[in-house]
Amino acid sequence: MAAGTVTGRARGIRGACAAVLAAAVAATGCSVPGPGPDVTLRILAGSEIADLEPLLEEAEERTGVAVELEYSGTLDGMARIAAGDRRGEGGEYDAVWFASNRYLNLDGEGRAAVHVETPVMVSPVVLGVDAGRARELGWDGGAEVTWSDVHRAVAEEGFTYGMTNPGASNSGFSALIGVASAMADTGAALRSEDVERVGPQLAEFFAGQEVTAGSSGWLTDAFVRRAEGGRPVDGLVNYESVILSLNASGVLEEPLAVVYPADGVVTADYPLTLLSDPSEEALEGYQALVEDLTSEQTQQQIADRTRRRPVAAGAELSPPVPSLVELPFPASRAVVDGLVADYSASLRRPARTVYVLDVSGSMEGDRLAELRAALGALTGADGGSLAQSTQTFQEREEVTLLPFATRPADPLTFVLETGAVDEVNADLSAAVAGLEAEGDTAAYDALVRAYGLLEEGVGTDSDDRPLMSVVLMTDGEVNRGAGLEGFRESLATRSDEVARVPVFTVLFGESDVPEMTELAELTGGRVFDAREQDLEQVFREVRGYQ
Repeated sequence: MAAGTVTGRARGIRGACAAVLAAAVAATGCSVPGPGPDVTLRILAGSEIADLEPLLEEAEERTGVAVELEYSGTLDGMARIAAGDRRGEGGEYDAVWFASNRYLNLDGEGRAAVHVETPVMVSPVVLGVDAGRARELGWDGGAEVTWSDVHRAVAEEGFTYGMTNPGASNSGFSALIGVASAMADTGAALRSEDVERVGPQLAEFFAGQEVTAGSSGWLTDAFVRRAEGGRPVDGLVNYESVILSLNASGVLEEPLAVVYPADGVVTADYPLTLLSDPSEEALEGYQALVEDLTSEQTQQQIADRTRRRPVAAGAELSPPVPSLVELPFPASRAVVDGLVADYSASLRRPARTVYVLDVSGSMEGDRLAELRAALGALTGADGGSLAQSTQTFQEREEVTLLPFATRPADPLTFVLETGAVDEVNADLSAAVAGLEAEGDTAAYDALVRAYGLLEEGVGTDSDDRPLMSVVLMTDGEVNRGAGLEGFRESLATRSDEVARVPVFTVLFGESDVPEMTELAELTGGRVFDAREQDLEQVFREVRGYQ
């Protein structure tokens, strides 16, 4: 993508939209259908699209086109589509709607999966900064700030921030591309040698990442929770629309200062994408929906409700936002894959995770077999897709298995040191395969033990201090040992660093849903549901938050 401004890009998008729609109509001789609930598009989408659901329901009333959305991580979803998961090849989906198609279009299989795409709205990935911190750093009042300035603030001023995991979410993916491109400062698409050259600066930059997440929305919620709990981070790397919406919500004492890096950004253009070999019904439905979504009236509603920049003439985002320099996106999939792999293995702060695993009697049989398979899948490199390779255990990571039944078992800790990853993963896999089920369910006793383990080694000022988390997987109600209140009391005795470690609860079997939800909310974690979804996929999804 050539460098330019968002304003100029939006003008180009409007022309492209009109041309695409006209070409699609001419190719089939189809006219846009009138109202009637007989056209349904099944769309695989990024979670960012969820805020458009009310608007899509209104569009259905006008066009007769119903939309069924299924949400997926960006890279995971694109890998599925490139592999043939589309109705034209017997798959499930008529269309996809992610924040960007840039990664999908980097190889032939991805490009072949696309019949037509139409950008619907625009939002750059920028930086929101606590107002007081922005004043301290001189970043308020529209001051010119670059990604290199942010890097210096991390290295010299202890600046901290939250950003999503690039292997799971497009905002973190775009930020990683943008920061690396800006630091390389070549004015051209990023190359592998550029990434290698700026690797040390990137590692320093990501040492400031205090919060990670698998979705932009959850990241924002975590940022707010940290601020409300007296343990704030200084900034939030996210879509402009998310930061503007957070400011408008009034939940913060002061709105965040929106920092637009002067050396450029990577922008999401949210292309609604019809997949290859569409049915005549799907094509007609797509055309009708695109015409509605890119109309001036709907574009203004998108701007007003979501604070994304419109692509149609006549619609405006208020208050006005500045034009920005668009950084060139890498032209090679190998460069992108290498950069994301480097982030996971060596650039980001390492992860330290305690897996608290229910091996009580109710797990005997198929449930234990599924647990063994799901965890075992995280111990081997999967060459199938970039997303899957970043979901396995990585270099410098520390993984502790803490099985529990009537009482917590002895913990088993594995450190994936550089150069010994395969060997350690093999040992970890063997430990998982050796899990046996019997006894009652003392989940909170095990959680208390897990936080005690995390307390060990805390206190270092090293930039390599890990991002810590706990994963609790249980298939039933707690019937032995401490309860939730006992765990809450124990949590209050922990150091600040350990007390804010999130618990990601995995619902399985007959898990107590309200209690597991309360536990996740207490610790700033999240609930994942494996009752109607494959446990391996859930564990992979959790990896985006670690």
